[in-house]
Amino acid sequence: MIIGYTAGVYDLFHVGHLNLLKNAKGMCDKLIVGVTTDDLVTYKGKHAMIPFEDRLEIVRSIKYVDAAVPQSDMDKLTMCKKLGASYLFVGDDWYGTEKWKNYEKEFEEAGIKIIYFPYTKGVSSTLINKALGQIRDNPKTAIKREHILLKEE
Repeated sequence: MIIGYTAGVYDLFHVGHLNLLKNAKGMCDKLIVGVTTDDLVTYKGKHAMIPFEDRLEIVRSIKYVDAAVPQSDMDKLTMCKKLGASYLFVGDDWYGTEKWKNYEKEFEEAGIKIIYFPYTKGVSSTLINKALGQIRDNPKTAIKREHILLKEE
């Protein structure tokens, strides 16, 4: 059985997340997904909008995901070894960076291949948060409540 692993915050779940999970599941028999704990989210200098337990349940419920586990540190190699993963799936924004070139060597020595998937263009939790912030900060541009509610006939 081929086990694959990927990890992320999965805050404000969007189609880019879904694409990554769908593509990853297509390359393995069992896909295990690490969901970054709230404490670890601070590594990006951010705070998750959605609490960890909710994010974990959302990811766990995706049909491409066989199991969801907490990712409480940055050590994906140890997690892959612990889970018996043959593949680590990540977004291609990391490809070619010095840090990930070093990771590739470490993972290869452990018999684990890193697979890079293209980012879904035009969507990210960061962009969604930025858009929400602009709406919050400039209510004149916000959609009026009556435009989004269904009116009873």
